[in-house]
Amino acid sequence: MTREQDIRNAVETMRKGGVILYPTDTVWGIGCDATNAEAVKRVYAIKQRDDSKALICLVDSDARMQRYVRNVPEVAWQLIDSLAASAGEQGSTAKPTTLILDGAINLAENLVAEDGSIAIRITHEPFSKELCYRFQKAVVSTSANISGQPTPQNYADIDPQILEAVDYVCWARRQEHKPHKPSSIIRLRADGEVQIIRN
Repeated sequence: MTREQDIRNAVETMRKGGVILYPTDTVWGIGCDATNAEAVKRVYAIKQRDDSKALICLVDSDARMQRYVRNVPEVAWQLIDSLAASAGEQGSTAKPTTLILDGAINLAENLVAEDGSIAIRITHEPFSKELCYRFQKAVVSTSANISGQPTPQNYADIDPQILEAVDYVCWARRQEHKPHKPSSIIRLRADGEVQIIRN
């Protein structure tokens, strides 16, 4: 299957409210339309996870991120610029970083934390970036494991129960066997306070 067809199938599945399994800039992710509450509900069910634990979503650009956060603080832009620069210098070796930002808007309510914040990341990995670009919306990204079980680093590590529960499994990077880690997570408050949640 061509990458073009793979992305088209994944986008079509999400547009219909379906759930996909796809490679990201970190580990393999369970994904769906981040604006569709029913699809988000299914992701929680597949992971057997309490929906009070907010999920991460991916976007392809700064402009797209602004669609989902009421006011992106200046410190966030500085961090995003420095991350993009280091990603450019180091290729894909710069560690992906998820930002938790206040004032989530235009997203499924069950994706947003109780305090109104959202965990969001701009992906620079080619497949997930193009997927987000083609979909033209934020895409949910949560590790492809049942809650409490080890995070699978590669496609081969994914539990068959997860594979069977989703509507479409992407073909990209299925043969890969190399270490992958979850992203760093940084909480940025509107008042400029910075808190590192996960290094």
